[in-house]
Amino acid sequence: MSVARTKRGQLATAGLRDAAPLFAALGDRTRLRLLARLARGPHSITRLSERADISRQAITKHLAVLMRAGLVRDTRLGRERHFELERARLDAARAYVERIGRQWDGALARLKAHVEG
Repeated sequence: MSVARTKRGQLATAGLRDAAPLFAALGDRTRLRLLARLARGPHSITRLSERADISRQAITKHLAVLMRAGLVRDTRLGRERHFELERARLDAARAYVERIGRQWDGALARLKAHVEG
């Protein structure tokens, strides 16, 4: 195996390792709803739990998952913690999916050329 191929493989593995917790966090309806609310601006737990169909404790646990995935950060304002969306991390997820899409497009184009050739 060439050095370039090894480096590319290592980069792909590192990308997968980095992306797995991100997509696992995005794979939950409740967490997606929280991200949608946070996309409109920072919120406290109190505000996030208003009109929610789950408890504050459940929201806190979901926020912890989102924080570990790098999708949300918190800041202390007095006695409250305010959570906000990490847009750069969401952009990284989008870029990752686009890269995979381009790889599939390339693979399908090569397959088509092989079959038709």
